[in-house]
Amino acid sequence: MKAVVTRVRSAAVTIEGKVNGKIGQGFLVLLGIGPEDDADKCAHLAEKIANVRVFSDEAGKMNLSIDQVGGSFLVISQFTLYADLKKRRPGFSHAAKPDLAEPLYEQFMQELRDKGFVVEHGEFGADMQVESVNDGPVTLLFDTEEV
Repeated sequence: MKAVVTRVRSAAVTIEGKVNGKIGQGFLVLLGIGPEDDADKCAHLAEKIANVRVFSDEAGKMNLSIDQVGGSFLVISQFTLYADLKKRRPGFSHAAKPDLAEPLYEQFMQELRDKGFVVEHGEFGADMQVESVNDGPVTLLFDTEEV
């Protein structure tokens, strides 16, 4: 699994002109799922993101996790994170098929909800417009394939 996680002051996703999900302070998560991913990797990734300390403390140091600042999540499915860019036109054969990817996308969000977070989201496979006010900016790349 791959996730691009951006610390935001606010973020929203719109589908067909209607706001589908909206948060204030928290994380915008673009989540990509590969064919080798499974429930264990999903749980591990959710745990890792939920506990990363990149929010500022009183001294201005990145020392607080999202739960310590009362933040929320906006999670967007993003198969393009698995793009093959060897040619000018990207190929997406390295992304998981929807029958595997969609349940893991749902599981990832449920893992965060089970930890007590508010989780807003897009719609799997939909054409979405995502807006965010990046904070910092702080953007992190998580990849379950890396040690």
